[in-house]
Amino acid sequence: MNYIEHIGKYFLMLSRVFTKPQRFKLFYQAFMKEVEDLGLKSLGIIMFISFFIGGVIALQTALNLDNPFIPDSLIGFAAKRSIILEFAPTFCSIILAGKVGSYITSSIGTMRVTEQIDALEVMGINSLNHLVLPKVLATIFFYPFLITLGMFLGIFGGWTAGYISGLFAGVDYIVGIQLDFDPFLLAYAIIKTLVFAFLIATVPSYHGYYVKGGSIAVGRASTQSVVWTTILIVIANYILTQMLLT
Repeated sequence: MNYIEHIGKYFLMLSRVFTKPQRFKLFYQAFMKEVEDLGLKSLGIIMFISFFIGGVIALQTALNLDNPFIPDSLIGFAAKRSIILEFAPTFCSIILAGKVGSYITSSIGTMRVTEQIDALEVMGINSLNHLVLPKVLATIFFYPFLITLGMFLGIFGGWTAGYISGLFAGVDYIVGIQLDFDPFLLAYAIIKTLVFAFLIATVPSYHGYYVKGGSIAVGRASTQSVVWTTILIVIANYILTQMLLT
């Protein structure tokens, strides 16, 4: 029964989030700040992880396809499909859920326990719209670019790993990338990214907004928000794959 209560409160929260901002200038400033905090500050970790994970995927594929009858171009093809379909949109979103989700919960939760949110409500400001909507729009706007960059760096990391290790030729890898290219797979990855971005922004906001207690409660809420965001991303990943690829 407790889960049903949380689901209801979550959707009631969304109904208050998606209302017209009271002051567009203040909303625009908050939006740009969230783009920097939630997006630009995550560039480094996404670029680093994407490059090296792409290299690992290519090396493991090359080692498992060590057969003279299998063309080396299949390494690039398998790495491309793995990175575009799963690694970039799903794995990177889970990383962002940990980094960004804990930040969102702790920042909003701190405002709750220090009664700053109550002060906003007293002044007649829709606190959910003021605090959460810029985060939702910032993640939805910026994360497709972030994931696309992760795709590129992952594929480039695979090519670099092959060049350094000598397990496969760079030309064969590029041929494999170009082999049987399906633009819909990119659309599928972006659709997943948009859904995951929405979850990354709203689920931690929910846990932070309704936290009760002091600083210890904020820490527990941050942990719960990361766990539940990750669970919902995995479930949404399965549902979207079932809907779009089967």
